[in-house]
Amino acid sequence: MLQRLWQQKIGWNEPVSQKIKDEWINFVDNLKYLKQLHIPRLVLGNSPQCIELHSFSDASQIAFGASIYVRTISSNNLVTVRLLCSKSKVAPLKPTTIPRLELCAALLAGKLTKSVLESIRFTPTRIVHWCDSSVVLCWIKGDIGRLKTFVANRISEIKEITSSSAWRYVPSEFNPADLISRGIQAKNILNMNLWWFGPSFLHEDEAKWPVLKSFDLNSLPEIKVNSAVINESFIDFNRYSSLTRLQRTVSYVLRFIFNIKNKTNKRLGALSTSELSNAMNKLYEWAQRQSFPIEYDLLIKGKQLNSKSKILSLSPFLDENIIRVGGRLDASNYYSYERKHPIILHSNNRLTQLYFEREHLKHMHAGPLLLLAAVREVVWPVNGRRLAQRVVNRCVICRRMRGQTLQPKMGNLPEQRIAPDYPFLAVGVDYAGPFLILNRKGRGSRLIKCYLCIFVCLRFKCIHLEAVSDLTKEAYIMALRRFIARQGRPTEIFSDNGTNFVAAARELGSFIKQNKDSLFDFASQQSIKFNFIPAYTPHFGGIWESGVKSAKHHIRRVMGNCHLTFEEISTLFAQVEAILNSRPLCPLSSSPDDLLTLSPGHFLIGRPLTSLPSKGLDEFKFSHLQRYQRIEQLRQHFWRRWQKEYVVELQQRTKWRENSANLNIGDLVLIAEDNTAPLCWKLGRVQRLINGLDGVARVAEIKTSSGCITRSLVRLCKLPVQED
Repeated sequence: MLQRLWQQKIGWNEPVSQKIKDEWINFVDNLKYLKQLHIPRLVLGNSPQCIELHSFSDASQIAFGASIYVRTISSNNLVTVRLLCSKSKVAPLKPTTIPRLELCAALLAGKLTKSVLESIRFTPTRIVHWCDSSVVLCWIKGDIGRLKTFVANRISEIKEITSSSAWRYVPSEFNPADLISRGIQAKNILNMNLWWFGPSFLHEDEAKWPVLKSFDLNSLPEIKVNSAVINESFIDFNRYSSLTRLQRTVSYVLRFIFNIKNKTNKRLGALSTSELSNAMNKLYEWAQRQSFPIEYDLLIKGKQLNSKSKILSLSPFLDENIIRVGGRLDASNYYSYERKHPIILHSNNRLTQLYFEREHLKHMHAGPLLLLAAVREVVWPVNGRRLAQRVVNRCVICRRMRGQTLQPKMGNLPEQRIAPDYPFLAVGVDYAGPFLILNRKGRGSRLIKCYLCIFVCLRFKCIHLEAVSDLTKEAYIMALRRFIARQGRPTEIFSDNGTNFVAAARELGSFIKQNKDSLFDFASQQSIKFNFIPAYTPHFGGIWESGVKSAKHHIRRVMGNCHLTFEEISTLFAQVEAILNSRPLCPLSSSPDDLLTLSPGHFLIGRPLTSLPSKGLDEFKFSHLQRYQRIEQLRQHFWRRWQKEYVVELQQRTKWRENSANLNIGDLVLIAEDNTAPLCWKLGRVQRLINGLDGVARVAEIKTSSGCITRSLVRLCKLPVQED
């Protein structure tokens, strides 16, 4: 009544219409029957063994509501059903469909059930929700993603507070909530068993309860309609790896269609040139419909292209349902029609990629420029340069012929390069040569080989040169002993995987363990730690490789074609060592007062091999120090300059600034070998990546046909895969 009064815009002091007045009088007259209404407070039966909650919901254009009943089963299987509570709401003034109102009633039933469960002190055996709307039941048990916003939001809330499997169908004549939605007079409610005791089927066995018949889900209201324009051909280009196979497949399809339409004039035998050409034109048409759907439709209708179109600069036109380049070469008599007006394709289309791959093989693995020129004789690819480069890079044979290995980012400097300490505590060892020398002086002498063993301090680039007669481990051990006797015993030795180095490491390890008690220096209590860089990775030992280069620079120029004896070449090595240890470590200062440069020789003078670092004397005045302290202050001045000038120069990465090595476990790689053509390199599969301290992988374990090997990434050439 109040809603209708609001709709009629009747004020408080204005009389109402006769119809509303009669309804009000009828409502007041029925209030006297409420005196006869008695509602028992007990809703459970005697000795209940099973307690169930049943909710009913219904809606109409006037109102919607829900009621909840308690169904108990006693120990002697006596079923009792009683009304527990109910709730009603008037329908909104805005016109709404019945299914939406039924949905609101179902949501009201779920909320009312939730409130009841929070109020009662027991847990029901089962909860069942009844609804006479098959549409609402299908919404609840269907996919919420297909529903419109209004319905989806309420269905989502219903599924949060109730279980979808608990909802069942009830016919309207057995639905007590129908009395709420339609309304009933007070005199009729007194003896309404459907309202007070629920539907009759609740007193019977569950097998006799009503069940919803099948419903057509496609006819449901409030379903989203997703419209899309499909411009795909009936043949998926991505399923083909060869343009020739795709072209022949379409040719046979077109032949089949022709033979169905012309049963008296069928095409049989091998495919003709015209059939293959028609198939290719059909492929061009399908590819253009996929890549340029808007432009194609505009050209079909004879309209102008959008100013933002990607192919507007090509002045495209439609020729036999194929978009061609208009261009500016119409006046030329040198080029053919196909050359002046090539077919436009986009580089992202799979057909364009297949066309590039076929032309790449046809022109004997042509490079990007030649490939693009060959393709443009028939087809004008949009963004073709990038596709040509990608096709050439993805070709396995071209990748193998180039033999381009990976190049990871330059690693951080190890602690042995930047931490202040004594010289030659961490050294790198390498060999150079051979040098031809005389076995003795005078007549009858003959030429023999000798080698240069170079020891490089990793901190200060101090160099120690030793002449070695051969490449055996015995000669290396004796050279190492001479080095230790003169420069002190190192704690770490870095070298490559030479057989003499590896054998010497084993023998020295056992020697030190057996003679540990006889060594007098405190450092001799620790074994020399040998570190070997991976095979075929000379750049891992760049500091001693640079020392070899510098030493050979002076030795070659001094010796020339002369043949020295072993004593003479040892003397030459010592002199070259002095020259190399006099080189400045950092660029010369621009100050005219700075006459001293920092060189490796400053760190080799002024201390015994077993001396310890002295107390810092930098803060004392030079005139207040004793003679020995003055010398010590000068030596500490070298340390300070090394820290401030030389170490700072090591901050920059002169090359290998970016990590271009994109290698993963399981990738197929080629293992680069010296003096071998790339096509003869071994194949391997990456099993493990070894990361440095900065998290960048520079070494990998490779599984080959002959076993597992360890190689640096600069010796690996990654082969392309289909996803690349």
